[in-house]
Amino acid sequence: MVKPKDIDFYSLGFNFIETKTMFVSDYKDGKWDKGKLVPFGNFEISPASCVLNYGQGIFEGMKALKAKNGEITLFRPEENGKRFNFSAKRMLMPEYSLNKFLDAVKKVVKANEDYIPPYDSGGALYIRPILFGYGPILGVASTDEFKLIIYTVPVGPYFPEGFKGIDLEISKRYTRAAPGGTGSAKTICNYAGTMLPAKETKERGYAQILYLDAVMMEFIEEVGTANFFGIINNKLATPRKTGTILEGITRESILVLASKKLGLEIEERDISYEELFEDSCTEAFCTGTAAVITPIASVTLEGKQRVFNKREPGETTKKMYEILTSIQRLDIKDEFGWIVKV
Repeated sequence: MVKPKDIDFYSLGFNFIETKTMFVSDYKDGKWDKGKLVPFGNFEISPASCVLNYGQGIFEGMKALKAKNGEITLFRPEENGKRFNFSAKRMLMPEYSLNKFLDAVKKVVKANEDYIPPYDSGGALYIRPILFGYGPILGVASTDEFKLIIYTVPVGPYFPEGFKGIDLEISKRYTRAAPGGTGSAKTICNYAGTMLPAKETKERGYAQILYLDAVMMEFIEEVGTANFFGIINNKLATPRKTGTILEGITRESILVLASKKLGLEIEERDISYEELFEDSCTEAFCTGTAAVITPIASVTLEGKQRVFNKREPGETTKKMYEILTSIQRLDIKDEFGWIVKV
């Protein structure tokens, strides 16, 4: 385990660094145990466990931040808890009490407080709750034993570029999710299939793939691990929720901030990739817990490229980033009641 004093918090990437404590709770005989904090470490699992054989597992992504006054903040953690239970239900796993979830998250953060990057570093303590089918199973069915683990990792920006524009490649070869599937659940299954497309596009010089819908191969869905936004005809446009995209908490927050703070008209609709190559689309960005707000510098499809704002973040993108991060770090008043202090 790396000690906090040996970590350069000002040059962190989005890489795994072990911290000292994790929370563990087991579900057996139809109920959850009380759960407990334990040293971060390995555990035994059956080769026949459901998660290893059939991928019955979900996760969440959250962050604890250090404010200028030293207080520790969480951003809308109750929404993560709700989505965690939504995903659990979709994957035929037991839900976990929202109050107990929030309490466990706070305990893990407090236990790993020394690993929270300083306010001026721009980093965060990433919180990763996972829930999976722990018990052995042979046929394609749910197990009846489950394990919940919450651990933490100090991180910097998800995209190494930070708050600079990233280059995306539009894929007409791969899709992320199909109607009727698990696209709106944060299940591990959705992410394994994106590893090969991500590897291939990065080898071609792009940061990530911009996925299209699985039916028409025309409408924008997600940016790999983040939600998509564009300023089109002076309106803030984002793909509508159809059950195939992850309903991001940062996404929902941006819709509120854009309307309430910037007075923008919102459109949740089908967005054709062709619109990105038209003058009516003046800037684009993606959002997520890890990505926060990341400007999109360009999109490319089969050699045709559109560059936004000479590769600089657009004005709306910059304003949204400033407002969101200022709320998260207590630099401005949280008038929406989104911040929970640890």
